[in-house]
Amino acid sequence: MNADYGECMETKYPKINIPMVGEDGNAFSILGRVKRIMRQAGLPDSEWEAFKAEATSSDYDNVLLTVMKWFEVDNDLDDNYEDEEYE
Repeated sequence: MNADYGECMETKYPKINIPMVGEDGNAFSILGRVKRIMRQAGLPDSEWEAFKAEATSSDYDNVLLTVMKWFEVDNDLDDNYEDEEYE
């Protein structure tokens, strides 16, 4: 469960960590990071489309909230980490 956003909700993918702390906070950078990690985790494109639709349905705060609803938020990056361009 990810309580960082002040609600007790089950995280959709609790075993997938999205690095946020110390990272570029630009919404497009966040979306690109999430897309890359979702692909690495083997999630289908339909899940990316659902995530993107929810995350971009409102403002920047909604992008952050959606990340926290779908994934665990972690500050660890692997040594090979690079953001890809958001598509």
